Amino acid sequence: ENITEGKTIKRMGNMTLMKSLHALLLAFSLQTGMLPSVALQSGWGSSPASSLRMSSEVTVFGGGGFAGSRVCKLLVAQGASVTSISKSGTVPKWCKDEPWTKEMEWKSADLLSVEEYSLDEVVGSPDAIVSCVGVVGTDRNVLLKGNGDANVAAFNSAKRGGKLKRAVYISVGSEVDACKENWLPEFFQGYFEGKILAEKAALDAVGGDEKKLCLVKPSFIYGGSEFGLFPPRVNYEYGSAVEELLFFPPFKALADITPGLIKVALRPPVCVDSVAAACAKAATDDSGVLPTLDGTEEINGYSGQPKSTGLTDALEWGKEKAIEFYDWAKVEVPKAVDAIQAKVDETKK
Repeated sequence: ENITEGKTIKRMGNMTLMKSLHALLLAFSLQTGMLPSVALQSGWGSSPASSLRMSSEVTVFGGGGFAGSRVCKLLVAQGASVTSISKSGTVPKWCKDEPWTKEMEWKSADLLSVEEYSLDEVVGSPDAIVSCVGVVGTDRNVLLKGNGDANVAAFNSAKRGGKLKRAVYISVGSEVDACKENWLPEFFQGYFEGKILAEKAALDAVGGDEKKLCLVKPSFIYGGSEFGLFPPRVNYEYGSAVEELLFFPPFKALADITPGLIKVALRPPVCVDSVAAACAKAATDDSGVLPTLDGTEEINGYSGQPKSTGLTDALEWGKEKAIEFYDWAKVEVPKAVDAIQAKVDETKK
């Protein structure tokens, strides 16, 4: 017997009466959402019970981007049927040669211009949706459309599919949102207004049931191998060191009492891998209650991300290099001194 992509149980070869019974029990469990204990104890390999359930169909909007592509990777690893929808519809450079990219679909759609019926054909009827769609810049209207209208179109289409059970959206941390009145330029209002529209559309997509919506709300996301300004980004090594440093109690206490952007700057950034893991987990979480994850600590806790060790690693590296330099200097410096002395003696002669 074999369960593939949520399809039916297929007979392979001559099944014994006992295996036929097991197949019928499992078929019943898949249709009713129940997994009888006899089916789990029947010796169907070593996979956990969750692997026996029909695979979820998950659509990732912005799946070709920084966070979205990593969400796709984790979902594929979990056995989900994954579709990425982005403006380009292409595989990102960082993972274009990785095998998992061939185990999912990469589709193209411009959320701000595509007709509803065309978008619905691309989106289909997913069980869950993850939106990593967002833009930064200095034009208020662009920020409103890129963060708001685009996400509204995505969530509305997924709702029209008729099967949506869970929605996940990468929004913005509450402490960042609190800075919009007095700490940020006027054009940034479009960014926050767009995020509000997106959150409302996400909730509406799941029938207004907050337990079916996971909002992932980071402040600053780091990761990858490059630095950038638009969007602002630092690489994994640097960001990991800053995250570990800012989790130290003195910095946490200082952040708690400082206002606005100073508070945000003193909060630990979050690794893109942790954000992606939280999104992938929520998209396939059938516990019935999805959380709102506000800030690095909550995101890391839900995703299971280990504590950052970037600063410790950097100090250890520096220590190793210092030892290497000392060992080198013990040998090479006396040689250099002897060579200089020989030149001095030769000059005197």
